[in-house]
Amino acid sequence: MRNDLLMYPAYIDGKDVEHPEGRYVHTVTARAVLEDTVPALVLKRDLDAGLVDARSAGPAVAGGCALADDRMARHALESAARAAPEWARVPLQDRVALGLRIGERLREKRDDLVDLLVAEGQPVDLAGPTLDEYWRADFSGRTLHWCASQMETTKPNGSGYATVRRVADGVVCVNPPQNASTPNALFGASALLAGNAVVVRAPRGVPLATTHALREVVIPVLEEAGAPAGVFNVLCGPPMTDLWLESPHVDDIVYVGGSAKGLEFERAAVAAGKKPVLELAGNDCVVVWADADLDAAARSITENFRQSGQICNIPNHVIAHPAIADELLSRLVGIAAATRPGYPDEPGVVLTPVLMARAHFANIADALGRGGRLLHGGRRLEVDGTPSDTGFFLEPTVLRVDGLRTARETPAVREETFSPLLPVVVPDAAEAASDDALFDEVLRFVDGNAYGLRNSFWVRDERLVDRIATEVTNGGVVNVNDSHSAFRPFLPTHGGTGLTGGVFGEANYLMLRTSHLQGVNVTRGGAR
Repeated sequence: MRNDLLMYPAYIDGKDVEHPEGRYVHTVTARAVLEDTVPALVLKRDLDAGLVDARSAGPAVAGGCALADDRMARHALESAARAAPEWARVPLQDRVALGLRIGERLREKRDDLVDLLVAEGQPVDLAGPTLDEYWRADFSGRTLHWCASQMETTKPNGSGYATVRRVADGVVCVNPPQNASTPNALFGASALLAGNAVVVRAPRGVPLATTHALREVVIPVLEEAGAPAGVFNVLCGPPMTDLWLESPHVDDIVYVGGSAKGLEFERAAVAAGKKPVLELAGNDCVVVWADADLDAAARSITENFRQSGQICNIPNHVIAHPAIADELLSRLVGIAAATRPGYPDEPGVVLTPVLMARAHFANIADALGRGGRLLHGGRRLEVDGTPSDTGFFLEPTVLRVDGLRTARETPAVREETFSPLLPVVVPDAAEAASDDALFDEVLRFVDGNAYGLRNSFWVRDERLVDRIATEVTNGGVVNVNDSHSAFRPFLPTHGGTGLTGGVFGEANYLMLRTSHLQGVNVTRGGAR
């Protein structure tokens, strides 16, 4: 019998809470699933049904999380509503200090958390660096102190004073996605720092790393500080957004998902009187100009292949200046050919399985039908890299699309593809009379993107850099001559415009987004 399994009850109102029938959702390691798929999935089914004891199931089982039922979900909301007023009265500087401690503890627990992320399928070469960048961006002093500076400003006002402050909204519910659950759940926890109570639902498909991060990083910091019971609640279960919309206890809902469903949810949330904070799809553009550092640009662009393109903040399409397009494409094809599948615990692996691949091949076929050229990829692969009609992996794919006009009508360029598909758009010489005119067209193309998560540019000309910094308004983050996907201290990790953030979309710090502005005027000695 094993004693090292991580078996987490739900955490509600400051207490461990079990499902009334003792039901758990179990994590069978990604390696076990890839090595022998059917037996691994049968084992998970039997574990979840209570037919097999996880302690005797062998090393393929990493642990499990208690399944929450409707009663537990409602209990979490009621507990958060009770705790919120007391927590909001805690001084801002004390809450910021807790945020700094969460960042420190995240570093302390990093290696254990990486092991669980890998067990759930994230490549080891991505898991650790992502956590490192994440705590520096969202829980560093530079970020938290700046957010705190935006929370309250007081000015003398005659015999009294006037204050403009941000006030916590109340109860914030967080719905992290399956493809990047842990960083999004930690991001959701940062709503605590505004003075909100928080409820996080760990997704049923990959609950263990997320629950571990919240139970071993966030909750101990809150308990050590004497935070009120119920201020932070963690449970695993089926989607809970309908319950959150109907509950009188809920003020804000952080929704992460696809744009079509997300915008439907936005309308439902507004109708229900809830604030929707949307983190939806991305269709990020990278522009590579004639004077760019092509090696650095190619490394940034091929971040597209991370997790097989199944994360939002990666490059989705490229615009390459005609003078360097062939040279850049040669570099991209070389990197794509060297990018291989593998088990997530193996160094050098960045690809992950893609279960819903129909759209990937449909986008390739559509682009070829419009005159595009397939330069590399377009096949399924087995875990050892051999081509197969049934492999779980997709070969990194590089397409050439000629002409901005063609690109605007090509779904592989126009829409988020969520697969390792990299269309490179090469403007036609006839599309602009000069380089300056072409740059104007490219900026219009970037700002015309219906999505708006990130955009990045590779260009040395300082005159053009200044134009980018002043003229590009699409997106929550604009990078110039830096990694497209990386999280940088002080800059936002989340948020965007258009189909990425909905009608209220912008760069997103949850301390600010889950609070609201209020003016307070105090006059001493009676009215003048």
